Order: sequence, then C-alpha cells, then structure tokens
Amino acid sequence: QVQFVESGGGLVQPGGSLRLSCAASGFTFPNYVMSWYRQAPGKERELVATISSSGGITNYADSVKGRFTISRDNAKNTVTLQMNNLKVEDTAVYYCRARNRPNDAWGQGTQVTVSS
Repeated sequence: QVQFVESGGGLVQPGGSLRLSCAASGFTFPNYVMSWYRQAPGKERELVATISSSGGITNYADSVKGRFTISRDNAKNTVTLQMNNLKVEDTAVYYCRARNRPNDAWGQGTQVTVSS
C-alpha cells in the first residue's frame, strides 16, 4: 500500500523559508522519480521541481529557480523541498509525486501560505 506523509507546510511571511518533507512507504522508493507540484486556488496544478531516482539530476520551474532546492534520501525514503525567499505567489497546496511508469502516486498535499 503506497503511503505518503507530507509535512512542513504552514504560514510564513514573505522572504521567509519553509522545508517540506514527504516520507514514502509501500513501494521501492529508490526506483522512483520524485517531484513536488503545487496548486493555487483557481489555478491548475503545476510542476515545481523533480529529482531523478538516484538524486543526481534535478529540474525546477523557472519561477522557483535559485530559491527552492529538492533533495532525497533513499535510505530514509524521503524527499524534501527547501523553500527560501518565499513570495506571496508561492501560496498553494504542495504535493509530492512518485513516478516509475506505469506506476504513479500522489501525496495528500500540504498547505503553504505566504502572507504578511
């Protein structure tokens, strides 16, 4: 049974930082590409960052490059998203996603609110 436990969301002021974590179980985590997505109210879900199964390759949306860092610990089955210099427009529900085609699974989401 695939399960995700996402944590680290919350309310932060502009310019602040948050660290999101996604702890996975029920599948062979090191074999999966892991990603973080986000969905703001009234908007489509968008890709934020992706990390390869080994952790050697990362990709970011242009809107977060230089501010967010994705990483993974295959020994702990965990993927994290370090978010620095947060902006109001980063407010969204953040989801982790695991893919190893044809397998595809999503976390339940964690709310990030950036507001003064």
